[in-house]
Amino acid sequence: MNRLACFVLGGVVVSVSAATAFAQPAASTRTDVESRYQIGQMERVLEGAVEHGVTILRDRMQTVTQLPMDLMVSDNAHARGFRLDGYGVFFDVVAPSFETSALMLNTYNTLNQNDLGIEEATKKLQVAVKGDKDTEQALQRLLILIRPQYAGLGSPSTRGASSRTGAAAGTAVDTAQQPDPILTDPNEVYRTEVIGALKSAMLDYSSNLEIGATEWLTIAVKGNDTRPRLAPADTSGKTVVLRLRGADLTASHTNQIERNEALQRIEVKTY
Repeated sequence: MNRLACFVLGGVVVSVSAATAFAQPAASTRTDVESRYQIGQMERVLEGAVEHGVTILRDRMQTVTQLPMDLMVSDNAHARGFRLDGYGVFFDVVAPSFETSALMLNTYNTLNQNDLGIEEATKKLQVAVKGDKDTEQALQRLLILIRPQYAGLGSPSTRGASSRTGAAAGTAVDTAQQPDPILTDPNEVYRTEVIGALKSAMLDYSSNLEIGATEWLTIAVKGNDTRPRLAPADTSGKTVVLRLRGADLTASHTNQIERNEALQRIEVKTY
């Protein structure tokens, strides 16, 4: 009986040990899968943040110029995330480059440099073609394409003295206004919008990444380097690195610090 008891007891111990050893890798596997899933979710959030910056830039250019500015985007945004032991989570983000309608933007800037705004240019063209029905209709169709609010407008003389007075007052106000930076450096405006969107994403969607207090959440973003395979490397391209310590992330997620303070704690460096 003693031998049988010892045998049974030994079998139980072996079974329990085997079950424990099996459970540990299984639990570790589930943790790794969940971690990869959360990183994948964050990748999509960061890609959406960059593309949101493109949308804001396009809408802002159209608002400022009142012209149909098409942004020729080179590619979609791409993000890849990695968990680095002892460091935290790192994301590599590639932002699409874009080309604006250079002809439209240059024409708009030239008109403004000559103090000949779109409104005044329209009046001059309407006076110049007055009496030529075909040309008047062609001009009207062009104006509708550029600025739909011109639909149905006649020559400047039919728009009333009140509109001329309002235009004169508006000209005085416009003269005092500074030109929007988007007209001189749209790339810098795009960069600012993208960085702002990425900062917000860091605070709003990182709670499930489980970053330790002494670890970092880091995002490195660079423009898409589109060039022929045999062309030399683009040494002018810059990488912007954003990072925030895990303790600050936790403080933001638990409302221990204000959002503005959390945004200010995000380190931004350009390389």
